[in-house]
Amino acid sequence: MTNDLIADMLTRVRNAGRAGHENVEVKINNTCEKILGILKTEGFIEGFVVFKSGAARMAKIDLKYYQNQAVFSAIERISKPGRRIYLPWKEIKPTRNNMGLSIFSTPKGVLSEKEAKFQHVGGEYLCRIY
Repeated sequence: MTNDLIADMLTRVRNAGRAGHENVEVKINNTCEKILGILKTEGFIEGFVVFKSGAARMAKIDLKYYQNQAVFSAIERISKPGRRIYLPWKEIKPTRNNMGLSIFSTPKGVLSEKEAKFQHVGGEYLCRIY
């Protein structure tokens, strides 16, 4: 049992990418599903399918590779249950010169850094991928 489903999901995706797996199954909640949607839109994963396994919601994530390497080199959880990190929209900076992606939980939903800056909303800095 895990308290932080986001960190667990990111760790499983990172490990599956390093191991060269085609897909990985993870337990998710609504926030995780929105993060996966952003990762798919931005091209870091091929896609995902949500299904029910007993009482838990699960997702089967298809990873994306380029020349036998995962398209991401790192996935990091920034804000953790023990230490929350919040940023106003003016302090949101591009990740790796716009080669990466940061994801925020804002009052307008879970958004990428570009969307959050465009909508002038800040929030909890969930994770970054590059």
